[in-house]
Amino acid sequence: MQQRVKHLKQRVQQTQERIAQTDKRRKRLALQLQRFVTVLGRQLRQDQETWKQEGMDEQEIKRRERKRHAFNYEQRDPFRAKDVQLCEQKILEQEKLARYHQQLQHAQRAEEALSFKERSMYELDHRKDQVMTICKVAMANLAMWVRDQYFPASYAHATWRRLVPFFQLPGTITCDGTTVHVCVHPFNDRALNRDLAILCTRLNEASPHLPDGRILRFTPSAHGRVLVAQNHHQIP
Repeated sequence: MQQRVKHLKQRVQQTQERIAQTDKRRKRLALQLQRFVTVLGRQLRQDQETWKQEGMDEQEIKRRERKRHAFNYEQRDPFRAKDVQLCEQKILEQEKLARYHQQLQHAQRAEEALSFKERSMYELDHRKDQVMTICKVAMANLAMWVRDQYFPASYAHATWRRLVPFFQLPGTITCDGTTVHVCVHPFNDRALNRDLAILCTRLNEASPHLPDGRILRFTPSAHGRVLVAQNHHQIP
């Protein structure tokens, strides 16, 4: 057990170092992009002066400026792509770090238990962990089922990370004798709001029922307004 604790501590340290290194690389990349943009801007100003000295008309100068701005913007694509790659790499490392911390805590608790019971050996009770594992698997399966049944086709291979913003949307629940209305707040993104509208439509077409027989209805809220009605409950 001591070897496992030592090994997990090494993994935690190595992962933290990789995360710090990724942050440094992103900072260096940002500085490189800033210098690159400065150079492009300086070159454009020089060309503008040259065009004016050559007697070029204002309309032609503006046309060339628009063309140059579009070209300069495209030149930043490699920097943006590299930053996205580094950001995704950092997220993966942070997920690893969270797992290592969790495993280390379990190992340390087990080590402490063994140190207090050196003369007696007892089987560890993993029932709670097993229940939590079963619940996590069930939740993951439920999310994937909802994805396959109701989400737009573009989400066919979406992971939990992409789906979780939909499940975390705040909103308002309004109840009556036959129906439970769930009004969810919209995203600050037009594409996500379009997907949310499709999701609500498909859910309503399926007419899901609660165990007490009431129909469950979903509606995107307009401009994030909370509906005020009797017997309503705020979704956190």
